[in-house]
Amino acid sequence: MSNTQRFTALDVFRGMTVCFMIIVNNQGSGAEAYAPLEHAAWHGFTPTDLVFPSFLFAVGNAMAFTMPKFQSMNQSAVLGKIFKRTFLIFLIGYLLYWFPFVKLNDANEWVMKPIETTRIFGVLQRIALCYGAASLMLYYLSKRTVIIMSVVFLLGYWLLMYLGGDYSMLGSFQIKVDKWLIGEGHMYKGEGVAFDPEGFLSTFPSIVNVIIGYYAGVMLREKGKEYETLTKLLLGGTILLAIAFCWNYSFPINKKLWTGSFTLYTCGIDLMLISLLVYVLDKTDFRKDWTSFFEVFGKNPLFIYLLSDFIPIMFNIFKDAKGRTYEEAINLDIFQKLTPGPFGAFLYSATLMIICWLVGYWMDKKKVYIRV
Repeated sequence: MSNTQRFTALDVFRGMTVCFMIIVNNQGSGAEAYAPLEHAAWHGFTPTDLVFPSFLFAVGNAMAFTMPKFQSMNQSAVLGKIFKRTFLIFLIGYLLYWFPFVKLNDANEWVMKPIETTRIFGVLQRIALCYGAASLMLYYLSKRTVIIMSVVFLLGYWLLMYLGGDYSMLGSFQIKVDKWLIGEGHMYKGEGVAFDPEGFLSTFPSIVNVIIGYYAGVMLREKGKEYETLTKLLLGGTILLAIAFCWNYSFPINKKLWTGSFTLYTCGIDLMLISLLVYVLDKTDFRKDWTSFFEVFGKNPLFIYLLSDFIPIMFNIFKDAKGRTYEEAINLDIFQKLTPGPFGAFLYSATLMIICWLVGYWMDKKKVYIRV
């Protein structure tokens, strides 16, 4: 089992996640997006809902191959590495929401964007917190204890949500905790109200996505990529899906609340996907014709993700002579005229994805890999 093959499967899985994350996060304006490219309105599941938890799963999968390096390091070096990475990813995510730090006021003057209304939690922030928590658990605790804690996270979150409110957006215990902890000014308002789908409380069940991804990676690292290993991954995925379906009746599958059933459901799918991917890469010849495209995303995932957010931010800062943002103008004057409707919105997101891929391809050719 070569290191190259091992990390190729990981890069492809992670790259596919980043690729689709760019597409679903940047649907063009001027038309409704295709339903599968939208998040579920509340309870339920769409393919788009799988993207973020799959990235967390991939984070855990990668940790399975990097954590053994900690054994040759002293404790202070390990903690320094974990806390540094956690802090930097969290900070980058926070600054991305604050960027470009200035805005036009009513007098058409540039003023600093108030820090008291900057969103604190978010996608990168959740990745940082999940990585940090999972790393500390896996470094200090036994496998048995980690599994017990993961179960406690899932069931404890369910208990708090059940006792502290209901499973609606405004009545959930999650929103109550966020309002008390950080205040409405620092919460996401994309739903029309102050509600953060990456809030503090729902971070705990999302840590389990990283943990399950980690143990899937450990199984591949230690047991190899034989049919027995892939069968166990498929069986594990099937069991998690069965539990998620049953749990759904009392704790609905919900991405925005990140319910325990959602965690198990997405991990079940990811276990099946990673086993299928390993099979295709290592047991068949169907490989080089398509994997290199996704490997580009997988080798610089953080930078490419930031680029995919930076470009739309810049498009929405400046306006044309008609008072439209550049994002609106590009969509209405180009993509919606070429292909009106949902396909035009998709074409815009696909074009942005290709632009990000080209930058990543150039970086890969130059051997430039940005890590934190």
